Amino acid sequence: MPPVRFALAGFGAWGKFHAQSIAQNPDATLVAITAPSEASRAEAARLYPEARIFADSLEMIAACEFDILDIVTPSHTHREIALAAMSKGKHVLLEKPMAITLEDCKAIVAGAREHGVHLAVGHELRLSSQWGEIKKIIDRGTIGDPQYVLVELSRKPYRLGASGWRYDQSRVGSWVLEEPIHFFDLARWYLEGSGDPVELSAYANSRDPQRPTLYDNFSAMFKYANGSYAVVSQTLAAFEHHQTVKVSGTKGALWAAWSGALDRTLEPTAFLKVFDGETLENVTLEKQSGEVFELREEIAQSIEMVRTGKKPIATGLDGLWSAGLCLVAEESIRQAKPLPVGEMLRF
Repeated sequence: MPPVRFALAGFGAWGKFHAQSIAQNPDATLVAITAPSEASRAEAARLYPEARIFADSLEMIAACEFDILDIVTPSHTHREIALAAMSKGKHVLLEKPMAITLEDCKAIVAGAREHGVHLAVGHELRLSSQWGEIKKIIDRGTIGDPQYVLVELSRKPYRLGASGWRYDQSRVGSWVLEEPIHFFDLARWYLEGSGDPVELSAYANSRDPQRPTLYDNFSAMFKYANGSYAVVSQTLAAFEHHQTVKVSGTKGALWAAWSGALDRTLEPTAFLKVFDGETLENVTLEKQSGEVFELREEIAQSIEMVRTGKKPIATGLDGLWSAGLCLVAEESIRQAKPLPVGEMLRF
């Protein structure tokens, strides 16, 4: 088969990792790149001389032939860029959050359906040798029916992002939509046997009075009709990057953790312990765990999606739910009370 042609919208810090993952895959070719600045366009041209370089994503979509558009631009731009590619009949790999409003999320999902294209959302932690293995353990029934999930992150403050967009609420939407969105997605995935969440409560605070609603400390709890529930928690006021997952079931429990100096550390420390009610096992991870490694799996999955039509591990509806839970959490903080979830997020 000929290589799958990728166009890449966005060449910031994370976009460059996307470019590397595409270029390193023998079944893919990077045919076009949108870069946000003159300096980044020059760097893209130097690193990927076979790709056409653009300053504007819509211009790139109109001018180029490609099979799939990989969108790694600031969150507020996702709807316009995704719909432009879909209207041209192109598949889309869309970084999370898929958008910063429910209206935009639903419009993107509707666009994929209307134009008959595939939409994958960048919840790459599902593809992890560590976080993905937890789902396999749950599905095998090793710990029984899961009743409680904790996903927690302690890390250093966020990077500014190109032109400081990550600290600009009009462009980033919220910091809950940055990393906690992954944790909402994992918790909901682990508890999918419980149905859909029905209620959510959230709490947060900021240590900078100049940005009181960009929260350094955030915690949320959401529950299901059958009594199971999940806790998602994050602090950006710490150091390094340390993630923990704990799941308790009707038979046993598991505990996993990942630590590195940075989120993109190439040599992290990680473990996964599983207790089936009788025996404790230290699970050996087949591959290294970390978002850089999982991104490579995400690109490989996108190639398969284009070639065979295989459903991505995180669909547009999954992206809608994870973004929606974040937005409900923000509203719960504003109203200082629990809020219902289900009807708002059904599509």
